[in-house]
Amino acid sequence: MVKIMDYGKFKYEAAQKAKETRRNQANTVLKEVRFRLKIEAHDYITKLKRAEGFLQAGDKVKAMILFRGREQSRPEQGVRLLRKFAEDVAEFGTVESNPTIDGRNMVMVVAPHKNKSEVKTEQNAQRAANREAARSAARGDSGPEETPTSAPAE
Repeated sequence: MVKIMDYGKFKYEAAQKAKETRRNQANTVLKEVRFRLKIEAHDYITKLKRAEGFLQAGDKVKAMILFRGREQSRPEQGVRLLRKFAEDVAEFGTVESNPTIDGRNMVMVVAPHKNKSEVKTEQNAQRAANREAARSAARGDSGPEETPTSAPAE
């Protein structure tokens, strides 16, 4: 007995498998936050919050200080600023590479505590829980609970 294979079905199943593996795959991206050496407190806080968001999403952060003119003669101030930045984001990530001078820039890379796939798994679980809560609330609202709340107050 000869078994005949449906090539269209085979291709469809292979495409579905590939789609599923892509859905579960998570690529860690290197995000960049740029500073100047003379940065105001508010601007620093804004950049810090942005970096924390990147780290919470599971992405690496490249903190870069751009030196201009005479600022290049004071690399110790840049190191001090990057160390402060590392302390401030320590809750969300760890320093992967210490501050290094690269031309007119000083660069430091901070890696997140959780990798991208763990974060994505948590987000999917949270999204599913929210969806389920919304469905149960929708079912509960259309039931007998709606009549007492809509009754006029006397």
